Amino acid sequence: MNINAIMLRPEDNVATVVNDVKAGDTVSFSKNGEQCVIKAAESIPAYHKIAVSDLKKGDHIIKYGQIIGGLTVDEVKKGCWISHKNIMSLPRNYEDEL
Repeated sequence: MNINAIMLRPEDNVATVVNDVKAGDTVSFSKNGEQCVIKAAESIPAYHKIAVSDLKKGDHIIKYGQIIGGLTVDEVKKGCWISHKNIMSLPRNYEDEL
């Protein structure tokens, strides 16, 4: 099975698909050297994020091991598209992260 999504850190809860994915397609990515497979619950454009676990409102979206936003809708199921329609940026204190 071909890898068609990228996950860089094992703590990430999203992966980035590398081509257009249709609802029902298999999405495959590597996590800690192990190949993982999920089914796309909806169509996702190339280079966008797919949820690799169920998420609920307020959960942090983690990509590259970093918080990139917070979920703004009640829930997103594994295999769904994570986009500007369901996340928002969160304020960060960068000085504390140095």
